[in-house]
Amino acid sequence: MSRPFEPGERVLLIDRKERRYLITLEPGGEFHSHSGFVPHDNILGAEEATTVATTKGSKYLAFRPTLTDFILKMPRGAQVIYPKDLGPILMLADIFPGARVLESGVGSGALSMTLLRAGADIVGYELREDFAQRARENVESMLGPEVLDRYRVELRDCYEGIDETGLDRVVLDLPEPWQVVPHAAKALRTGAILVAYTPSITQATQLRHALDEQGFTMAETIEVLNRSWHIEGQAVRPDHRMVAHTAFLTHARLLGD
Repeated sequence: MSRPFEPGERVLLIDRKERRYLITLEPGGEFHSHSGFVPHDNILGAEEATTVATTKGSKYLAFRPTLTDFILKMPRGAQVIYPKDLGPILMLADIFPGARVLESGVGSGALSMTLLRAGADIVGYELREDFAQRARENVESMLGPEVLDRYRVELRDCYEGIDETGLDRVVLDLPEPWQVVPHAAKALRTGAILVAYTPSITQATQLRHALDEQGFTMAETIEVLNRSWHIEGQAVRPDHRMVAHTAFLTHARLLGD
């Protein structure tokens, strides 16, 4: 089905060196770079994967951004969880449409929009008002205003408690997630899942101890490494650089009484 670009849409422009630029289309708007500028009107009404030229003759391919593209280019307040970890978090947490999820803290909203796109209903706990506002803006910009019906962010400290009960999932990106474990044990339904993202192994170790004490089982801690390959004709080898350690992902299920 034909879907020409419309005003207000996000568009990813990719140059011949595969550099990427995320813009929002506006009638009369312009995208400027060292290679000249592209009038937004030359993109509006065009189909995806069209080629547009700057005033200096440089060319860009125009695509709708994927979720990965948007997360890597979106405005940030806090450091984001990168795509290599977002996919595994969805699987480890077993996110499904309608899942009731508590997320803390929401940061710039990368994890929020990943969970929302998978169909979850999210309550987010965030300490900083500027982070909460940035997360809401990023979520709305990528997924549209209708998704805000499933996304509520509260300014509060998850270490002090969780009001929600009967939750399906708790997903944490906090410095001391073990402080949340006793509250999560009361807020989650039996058999529900907790997932935590922790940069250091000492954090993961302390979290695992808390999970054992609070009636969680089947705990596992993993690390996701991402190595790309150079493939050009018969020249095939691993790339010289890889995205190695970012964080440890720990997940466990609540046994209950």
